[in-house]
Amino acid sequence: MSDTQGDSAQTVKGVILVVLAGIVGIPLFVFLTLKLISGGMPVDTASPVMSKEAIAARIQPVGYSKLDESGPPGSRNGKSIFESICISCHGTGLAGAPKFGDAAAWGPRIAQGFGTLVDHATHGFKGMPARGGAADLTDDEVARAVAYIGNAGGAKFTEPAVKVAGAVAAGGKADPATKGKEIYDSVCVACHASGAAGAPKFGDKAAWAPRLKGGVEDAIKIATKGINAMPPKGGYSGSDEEFHAAAEYMINASK
Repeated sequence: MSDTQGDSAQTVKGVILVVLAGIVGIPLFVFLTLKLISGGMPVDTASPVMSKEAIAARIQPVGYSKLDESGPPGSRNGKSIFESICISCHGTGLAGAPKFGDAAAWGPRIAQGFGTLVDHATHGFKGMPARGGAADLTDDEVARAVAYIGNAGGAKFTEPAVKVAGAVAAGGKADPATKGKEIYDSVCVACHASGAAGAPKFGDKAAWAPRLKGGVEDAIKIATKGINAMPPKGGYSGSDEEFHAAAEYMINASK
């Protein structure tokens, strides 16, 4: 009987140890696995990079990208473009991309200027494909995404306004103060803000004066066709009327 009782006690002890191992061991295993996956770093579940959309974007097949089709082409803002396209790399720092909200990583890039960053995003730069791999992004949408991401890293960029019906008034006249400024901020700023390639700097009366000797309209006609290092319409792909508004905006600031 004593041997039987001893065996029973050992069995009970064994069962208790197995139960305790299950209670302690399984949660510990899950915890350690999660720590391994996250690299030991704390995870902020409230961060935009941890949203369901962001996670889905990061695990999608390489080279695949699709925009939110909730609005017509050209109407999407920087936030929606970031969350559907850019976050796949900028959310995690993939392939050397500066992470969203990382001021230290974005500082040197912001110092290059909005125009340079837009040019890099539009045409591709190092490991980043043109337009972030989304070929259907318009120039303005690319600029809005750059502004949104840059501002999260400490910049004070202005997103190009969304084009709306009626932006160009009857008779083909676009408003220099609104449409003209929008085009300048997204295209012309690349050269005219810094005077790159000999372009007259924005607001520099002395630099603009010789170019306006023949009158405003003559100056705009020359710019429309292109001159020296400046391509036709400064590389702007929109209508002549819209480019006219951009030229007027710059000229008005230099009178």
